[in-house]
Amino acid sequence: MNREIAKLFRLIAQYLYAQNIAFKPQAYERAAQSLEIYEKDVSDVYHEHGLKGLNEIPGVGTALAEKIQEYIRTKKIKQLEQLKKQFPFDMASLSAIEGIGPKTALKLYKTLKVKTLADLERALAQKKLEHIKGFGKKTQEKLATHVAFSKKSAGTFLLGAVYDDTLVMRKRMARVPCVRAIEIAGSIRRMKETVHDIDMLAVSENPKALMDYFVSLPTIVEIYAKGITKSSVRLESGIDVDLRVVPSESWGAALNYFTGSKEHNVALREIAISKGWKLNEYGLFKIAGQRGPKRGTAHKEIMIAGKTEEELYEKLGMDYIEPEMRENQGEIEMAQKGTLPELVKLQDINGDLQMHSTWSDGKNTIQEMAMAALQLGYAYIAITDHTKSLGIAAGMDERQIIRQMKEIDLLNKKLAGTLRILKGLEVNILKNGLLDIPDVLLAKMDMVGAAVHSHFSMSKRDMTERVMRAMKNPHVDILFHPTGRLLLQREGYELDFEKVFACAKQTKTAIEINAFPNRLDVNANLTRMGKDFGILFSLGTDSHTTHQLDVMRFGVGVARRGWLEAKNILNTKLSAQLIAFLQT
Repeated sequence: MNREIAKLFRLIAQYLYAQNIAFKPQAYERAAQSLEIYEKDVSDVYHEHGLKGLNEIPGVGTALAEKIQEYIRTKKIKQLEQLKKQFPFDMASLSAIEGIGPKTALKLYKTLKVKTLADLERALAQKKLEHIKGFGKKTQEKLATHVAFSKKSAGTFLLGAVYDDTLVMRKRMARVPCVRAIEIAGSIRRMKETVHDIDMLAVSENPKALMDYFVSLPTIVEIYAKGITKSSVRLESGIDVDLRVVPSESWGAALNYFTGSKEHNVALREIAISKGWKLNEYGLFKIAGQRGPKRGTAHKEIMIAGKTEEELYEKLGMDYIEPEMRENQGEIEMAQKGTLPELVKLQDINGDLQMHSTWSDGKNTIQEMAMAALQLGYAYIAITDHTKSLGIAAGMDERQIIRQMKEIDLLNKKLAGTLRILKGLEVNILKNGLLDIPDVLLAKMDMVGAAVHSHFSMSKRDMTERVMRAMKNPHVDILFHPTGRLLLQREGYELDFEKVFACAKQTKTAIEINAFPNRLDVNANLTRMGKDFGILFSLGTDSHTTHQLDVMRFGVGVARRGWLEAKNILNTKLSAQLIAFLQT
């Protein structure tokens, strides 16, 4: 429920911001951020402690606590309903388009009665925006591209936006006495960056009781179907969930089948057929012939595997394949030869190599970030605040950087023997490929990450040259979020990755897998390609609060989908090894 209320608070903030109302939008935004990282479900807090409990949530005052109470009781917020009535257009969808904020969305509604994405698409096609100041030809062309991208992404959810809710749902159902096994399947189990729905499987001695409990979960807003072995519902977040109950003897086969991918499953079935067997969600079957007295030869199916995934793969003549690899990209052939990589695990990560503090646009101090990292068992972190040319992120100038370095030195003395804080930066790659901080200062840093934050529309050739020029700077250690994509918001800029990876190999520049859920950049395909080049990758959460440090698991998910082992990742190194690498 926290995420759903946060979403509504952000929508209220957008309406208020569009009207130039001071202060209130920021209050709603702060409350939304707090709710997203709050460890308890606000519904549970309210039922245990009432309005007083809600009022004690950081960032939530009395007025907003009453709004949360209203939503818990009625599933509505009266203020938001009034705003929707006053401004009857799809603020959420329109303002999510790259290049259109809340104020522009309101302007388009007032001038052209644009209420929906379809209205905007028509207005662009009919060139109606030409008559509005600020919408030149190039702007309209970009908007048309962004609208098409948004339509393509409809009905898609970030893995990071649904993952925790899915784990909570699984945990709740695992406590039901009749449940013998329950697991998340589908694209979530394969750790895909975006998902369309949630698939869950269970083994239960009382399927009816389990289904009764499932459809009564508080986060469910609509029940599509309810049966003994399958039920389908929609959650508050808008995502659909299917729960299937399967026999214990078919557990492994069903888990394999509903995990996918489709391409992987088809390849497995073809292997089974080549052996004269049959593979489906119920198991792996051998076909035995029986001669009947009247009808000739009958066929009897004898299950030979299916209780576990491990025995299924073993019977098919291959090693067990981890879910993240199941895309039919060569993993089956490797499993048959016994040459599968030993994929990196979350516990292999010894530190986080990208995070931000209050020195730029972060919400927590360096000390607070460090203490949170210690709780995760890290040996080191890199503070990589933004630099001066990125004004929107409160980037630091040279004087601020020097002051921050002194603060880190003091903290490292306090934390000696427990955690090493690396003096890092996220420097901006300018249009010409130069950096916005002079080399004389970069030379004093422990680690430098470089990133593109502007001029995304450059040609592939020019952008590649721009990025490679930055990588050739002897002080740059990591290329941060290399494509600049924002999942479900914008596509990344184009790079020639063969050249970029070759340059990374030559300059010993690590390529980041940015673990933040709306980036996960680079993706798994590029990660596999980079592994073939023999380059190192780094993992960074890009955290702006202490609570965001745990998104590292999504970066590890991309690394596993990209077949990376611990040896391929920079921050699996011990502290001394990392420092030695950064100094070369």
